[in-house]
Order: sequence, then C-alpha cells, then structure tokens
Amino acid sequence: MTKQQMLNDLKQECESCRICEIGKKRTNLVFGVGNPDSAKVVFIGEAPGEQEDREGIPFVGKAGQFLDEYLKKAGIDRDKDLYIINTLKCRPFVIKNQKTGVKSNRPPMLDEKLACEHFMLKQIEIINPKLIVLCGNNALKSLFGSKYTVTKVHGKLANLEYKGRKAIAIYHPSYLVSYAHSEEKNKEFLEDLIYIHQAFGQ
Repeated sequence: MTKQQMLNDLKQECESCRICEIGKKRTNLVFGVGNPDSAKVVFIGEAPGEQEDREGIPFVGKAGQFLDEYLKKAGIDRDKDLYIINTLKCRPFVIKNQKTGVKSNRPPMLDEKLACEHFMLKQIEIINPKLIVLCGNNALKSLFGSKYTVTKVHGKLANLEYKGRKAIAIYHPSYLVSYAHSEEKNKEFLEDLIYIHQAFGQ
C-alpha cells in the first residue's frame, strides 16, 4: 500500500470522527496537503482558521500567504518538499454574535487536541519525514508538553527529537502577521526556513 493510500484510509477514518464538539459541528475537514512521497519535512500548524475551513486546506489564509512568501524566499517548494498538517483537523471557533451566527477563531482546547492526536501522529508515521517543523507553541506543546516555548527553542537553537525524528520549532506565521510586526522576527523566521531547507530539504 502506498503512502497516499494509507493517508486516504486515515482521512476516511478522520471524516467519520465526531468525538469532540467541533468535530460534530465542522464545515470541512482540513486533513493535510502535500506530496507524501517527495516530502522530506512535515509542517504542523495549530488548527484551521476561517479560510482553511472554507477550502479544506491548511495555511491558505493570510498566515498561509505569508508562509508561502517566505518558503519561496528560502527556496522551499511547498507542493513537493512539504506535507502540511495541523494539530486539529476541524476549526475551533466561538460564536461571536448569536443573532448572525458569525464565528471567531479560538485556540484549541486540550480535549480537542487529545481527540485529534491519533490522526496527527499517524500522519507523521506514514509520511516518515526527515524533520518535523512545529509552527507555534500549540504545535510544540502537542509533542513536547510545556517544557519549551518557541521563543527559546526556535530554529536550530535546540536539538529536539521526537521518536527518533528531528524536530524544529518556528514562529507561527499568524503570530508574525497579526501580532509581532517585527522585521527582526521575520528575519529569524526566514533564517529558520533556510536552515530547514539546507539541512533537511535537499
């Protein structure tokens, strides 16, 4: 069985999952994207946002556009070099306005992450990447608990390893787009991506 066939089977299992509340109310499943046969690196984000939920693809909103821009600068081919997933496969949200039903993004809750953890870990196992890239603190904590923060261990500053696979933490693109507004952090983000490409993407 090929990697793609195994991922298709896992996706079917994921589509039938209704363990947590957001799974019961989801619009779309956001399973993952990339070429599992050529991808040497797995990127793990936090959770789908509004645009990702609409299209069923991770990192396609503003943060995704920012990521695409910096991947190109680093020489990384998103479609060939990466497989991109999230800790959650459904969008976590709150209803901002009960009358209109307008939804707002929110961070994943622990029970949601635990309900989805099997799918994330199985994706990693199937793709068997050279490197796991953890985008932001939520993804970092999913594999390593609360002992690390991205600010302290991003890029090559820490030699993380998960079940025999190298892992690196980077800033989440949405943090850089929405909150940081820092040329210095953007530069660090690009340097981390260049290091990832040079060390693991060749």
